[in-house]
Amino acid sequence: IFQPQDQIEVGEDGFKQWDVLDSLDMEAMVSTVRAWIENPVKFARSHGVNVTPGSKEPASKDIHILVIEGFLLYNYKPLIDLFDIRYYLAVPYDECKRRRSTRNYTVPDPPGLFDGHVWPMYLKHRKEMEDSGVDVVYLDGLKSRDELYNQVFEDIQNKLLNCL
Repeated sequence: IFQPQDQIEVGEDGFKQWDVLDSLDMEAMVSTVRAWIENPVKFARSHGVNVTPGSKEPASKDIHILVIEGFLLYNYKPLIDLFDIRYYLAVPYDECKRRRSTRNYTVPDPPGLFDGHVWPMYLKHRKEMEDSGVDVVYLDGLKSRDELYNQVFEDIQNKLLNCL
């Protein structure tokens, strides 16, 4: 959930600072996640998702899983505390740069953005996350999507089995 574009500052590196916490409305994200935790069915319906209950509502024992994907998720403590399992997709520099260069944006990246801003911010925020001791499961970003999906799916299944 980004702040309005006119509120995004230009940093010393000359680039708009999209890759910093101040560019995101983290309080809105926390509120959104809390609303889902409080009542996943109501939340889904309020966002246009039709949910068919597996048993009587509202005392339903159905299992609901929320997957949140994004950057800087583990650099904001109020959000970190809401997650049961945390995954961090680690991608080496060369592969990350290759993937970034193949993406199509409405406004293309200016020359030098990746090396001058994106990668340094990735390293900075990863170090902050690691230094703060956030408990994450590292995923190898060089694995296929299927391999990553299967690893995460198996972890979630095991977590659910251990909770029953």
